[in-house]
Amino acid sequence: MSNIYSFLNNVWKELLKENKQNKAFIPFVILLVTLPISIAANNILLGVFFITTLLYIGKNKMNFSLVYLFPILLFLWMGVSYFWSIDVKRTLSAIPKEIALILVPIAFMIIPTLTKEQKDKILKYYSYAMLVYVVFFLIRAFFRFLVTNQTSVFFYHGPDNDTDTGLVPRLLNAIHFSVYVAIAFFYFFIKEHKTKWEQVFSLLLFAFVILLSSKNIILIVVLLILIQVFFYSKIANRLRLRNLTIMLLVLGTILSFGKIKERFLIEFTSNSEKSLSHNVKVNNEVGVNNISIYEAWNNEKFTHNDFFPGTSFRVYQFRMFTDFMEEEPIFWKGFGLNASLIKLLEKEKQYNLYPGYGSFNFHNQYVQNFAELGVVGFVLLILILLLNTKIAFNSKDFLHIAFSILMISLFLTESFLWRQRGVIFFMAFYCLFNVSAQFKIDRK
Repeated sequence: MSNIYSFLNNVWKELLKENKQNKAFIPFVILLVTLPISIAANNILLGVFFITTLLYIGKNKMNFSLVYLFPILLFLWMGVSYFWSIDVKRTLSAIPKEIALILVPIAFMIIPTLTKEQKDKILKYYSYAMLVYVVFFLIRAFFRFLVTNQTSVFFYHGPDNDTDTGLVPRLLNAIHFSVYVAIAFFYFFIKEHKTKWEQVFSLLLFAFVILLSSKNIILIVVLLILIQVFFYSKIANRLRLRNLTIMLLVLGTILSFGKIKERFLIEFTSNSEKSLSHNVKVNNEVGVNNISIYEAWNNEKFTHNDFFPGTSFRVYQFRMFTDFMEEEPIFWKGFGLNASLIKLLEKEKQYNLYPGYGSFNFHNQYVQNFAELGVVGFVLLILILLLNTKIAFNSKDFLHIAFSILMISLFLTESFLWRQRGVIFFMAFYCLFNVSAQFKIDRK
């Protein structure tokens, strides 16, 4: 107990010390470490962080950079889309959710440039905070297992927003939270001289990413581990074959776990011309047709018994986007921010999908931007990702590289920036990692 008190006391003193140099330091740390908490708290803390940065107006040179300009332009384009939106009510309600696209870059333009030491400390506090969340969710799952005797409490999230039966609440979203945890994992994993406790933390965080069962994130995290070991670590030129063998064995063991293996098999066996299982059990209902990738792209009609696994559904959504590109004048401007739902619901009826499928967004950030903001919104997103990735590789900061690759991959399967937590997470780390980037024009 005394060790914990001493640790927390040292952390508090360190925070106060850094906050004397930059008044926005503590508000920014709190914003990051409370991301998994309620959206209302996220909004309040984003406001506190931004207001704190205003204390520096007129006291420092403002840093104007392409890094900050592109997200600001994207937000402004979102706002302007109100004037041609096919659903002005939804667009108007969505604009405030994207406010981090403009507030966070402006804040970083105003505050004193964070030093490398300050950035490292922010990443440290964030990583330890994610570790605390992971321990909490694991303890919660353990007690739920004792009560329910259901192993599902150790995996993924619940089936809908009203039931919290998985490892994390659905409103938090297992896929999104796995990205939060992955950043913390790489913070500990890439340390050259890890203590025994830090090695334990790395394993625990990695195991948690596996339990969250996001196929895309698991594969990308394993890929990033291999890249780090073989190209960025001090032992990169030694024992590569042995390390590769170990990693493949670890991956094979991971995929052998029942729940996780089941999620992978559903996806990887759904790319044949016919579904491999036409009488599977979904949500305890027999007679559900498991739609393959081929069927999702080619079927002219579906039935209410058709179930779309994640990859098949994303293929179907991309198919709807290609339909829209042929049928609607959306190339330049799109439908308007968050306004595509009307059209997706029309497609749900046209293709006779089970009611509810049409209420999902595209689950692809690139498609989402193009469909709702046109080629302008799509190009701005690509410029943001390209600039972020270029700076990451130029800096040789592997944590930044991991963040950039995770985001590029995540955007293929999730409309991450259309979630309030998602846009705050992305912009906070995007600005934090790129804070020392070049391309700057100083102005008094």
